[in-house]
Amino acid sequence: MALTTVDTTALSGTITNAQLAGSIDLTSKVTGTLPAANGGTGATSYAPGKILQVVTDTITSDNYTTSTSSSNLLTVSITPSATTSKILVLCTVQYNIYGNGSSSYPSGNCRMIYDVTGAATLLAQGMGLASGNVSTDQTDQWNSTLHLFHLHSPSSTSSIGYTLAYEANGGRWGVLGSAGSTDNGTTVTLMELGA
Repeated sequence: MALTTVDTTALSGTITNAQLAGSIDLTSKVTGTLPAANGGTGATSYAPGKILQVVTDTITSDNYTTSTSSSNLLTVSITPSATTSKILVLCTVQYNIYGNGSSSYPSGNCRMIYDVTGAATLLAQGMGLASGNVSTDQTDQWNSTLHLFHLHSPSSTSSIGYTLAYEANGGRWGVLGSAGSTDNGTTVTLMELGA
């Protein structure tokens, strides 16, 4: 087995703050191209994507339903600056599930949909379920949070509305606002991502 000797004198010394001051120019030291498989373009430089605009809105009041039919709660619109842009849809829903005296398994859905041509398209969906009311009168309730995310490619420069809708599947389903029992309420945020 070969032994390797390390010259410890090369590792000694102190680097002062003055030696660290300023910037290090690596422009002439980095050469080559970025491989496409690693996120590069085969060029000598890389231009990452950018957030071009952000639009957000918050539900301020509490909303409750016992209906199994979908109802719209909040629509947030954005106008992409290019047909190649993507829209990152982020939605945080603070919700309440209540047995309402009618269900031992209260539940509900929230959906993010968009509508450009008159036909609603589902982008993301989340559900809350309270599995088993412990009280015999079915009046227990719970608060929790769900998150909906979707990266959408609308291929459009027209205004696009993204809508949060909700419905109950048993008992009562509530989407909570910032003026109610939660601090932040339910929010929808849209980010336009482009080159």
